[in-house]
Amino acid sequence: MTGSRPEVAAAETLPALFAAGRPDDPDAVFLEIPGGEPWTYGATWDRAAQVANGMRAAGVRPGDRVAVQVEKSPEAILAYLACVRSGAVLLPLNTAYTDDEVGRLTADAAPALLLRDRSEVAAFAEGQPVELDDHPVGPDDQAALLYTSGTTGRPKGAMLTHRNLASNAAGLHGLWGFRPDDVLLHVLPVFHTHGLFVATNCVLANGTRMIFLPRFDPDLVFEHLGRTTVMMGVPTHYTRLLADPRLTTEACRSVRLFVCGSAPLLASVHRSFRDRTGKAILERYGMTETSMISSNPLDGERRPGTVGFPLPDVEVRLADVDAEGVGGVEVHGPNVFSGYRGRPDLDASEFRPDGFFRTGDLGTLDDDGYLRIVGRTKDLVISGGLNVHPTEVEEAINALDGVLESAVVGLPDTDLGEAVVAVVVARPGATLDPDRMRTALRAGLAGFKVPKRVVLLDELPRNAMGKVEKAILRTLLTS
Repeated sequence: MTGSRPEVAAAETLPALFAAGRPDDPDAVFLEIPGGEPWTYGATWDRAAQVANGMRAAGVRPGDRVAVQVEKSPEAILAYLACVRSGAVLLPLNTAYTDDEVGRLTADAAPALLLRDRSEVAAFAEGQPVELDDHPVGPDDQAALLYTSGTTGRPKGAMLTHRNLASNAAGLHGLWGFRPDDVLLHVLPVFHTHGLFVATNCVLANGTRMIFLPRFDPDLVFEHLGRTTVMMGVPTHYTRLLADPRLTTEACRSVRLFVCGSAPLLASVHRSFRDRTGKAILERYGMTETSMISSNPLDGERRPGTVGFPLPDVEVRLADVDAEGVGGVEVHGPNVFSGYRGRPDLDASEFRPDGFFRTGDLGTLDDDGYLRIVGRTKDLVISGGLNVHPTEVEEAINALDGVLESAVVGLPDTDLGEAVVAVVVARPGATLDPDRMRTALRAGLAGFKVPKRVVLLDELPRNAMGKVEKAILRTLLTS
């Protein structure tokens, strides 16, 4: 395997990481495009140089921000590589954002350039030379600016350095045992950490190919799965694959590693996938501000419901641990961002004096050191002065017959302060009775944890990365 290569493991900038992984053969395929011509490493590198030269000609200077709201395409990757090579700072934007949302974020970020269509990226390359004097960058130079919110409230732009991104990708490359013959099936968006800075960077560090699907589509997945060795997805992807009769042991025979992240994976989904395919999904944990924090092991038990152990050189601790062993997850290491753009007011609230970043997640550590995320600090329900961790209640609900999935939130209550409310989705063909569900839950949960109300919905609202939008649920349930 190539994960032990010292030049990859030691990379502290993205140019160093990509140089270490770049294959000697310029005709080696980097992007395999279903229905289109493949992009080789040589052609990709030359085209990225042309885009970088075009951006420079338009006045983009090292350290300037380049906002990219481009559909998933080779051009989106070219814009990223052009920023890396020219010393610009990439600002990827969700392709679902409206003009108003883009306007709010760009007002805060003040980019030198905004690209909103793949044709605009291509236009910057036209007539430009393939030779480029790459801008030298250091580990502490900013490489990307990612917004953790922006559709409501004041935007928070996380500033990520070359060290943050390169060290994280190098660590994952070794930890997940990338090999010279690996082929990654890319089904994720590229405006997000998971699809861009985990999947794509690991492939570039490895110098191998990825099958670049325009989106997650079960038909396309099964069409290409037999030539795949690694797939990275979100929980929704795996639940949809489980609902498809084409998911079999034989269909997954070539895949050595299924990775899941961006949202919690139900332990029941983990077990069902393993039983159906013989493959145990590797769940990991990260966030915009830190890239990846922890991972279940490549070799060893991938424990359902947990996110494994801290990555090499990453420290994780729990703060303010309660009687049930639940505490705030805090992290320190080369992966942790340098701060929020223009928000010095957040330094004191988000960072401890010793440099640990307060993730806002709540977690536990079991006797073997596996980290388990039990919810967000803001999602903690305090009912009658007692703490209720939504994940605990959700797991009890999901174990009931006929339940596909659930989400638990706290809603204002004149007597209790907050009332525990559950939103439940039934399995296809199942009929659920809220009163009977509440009765069944009392057998395993303390009375104050049992939902005061159970609401049945056809589906849970999710964002582009599969996370349940609990804020939307609260609004829906209180309107």
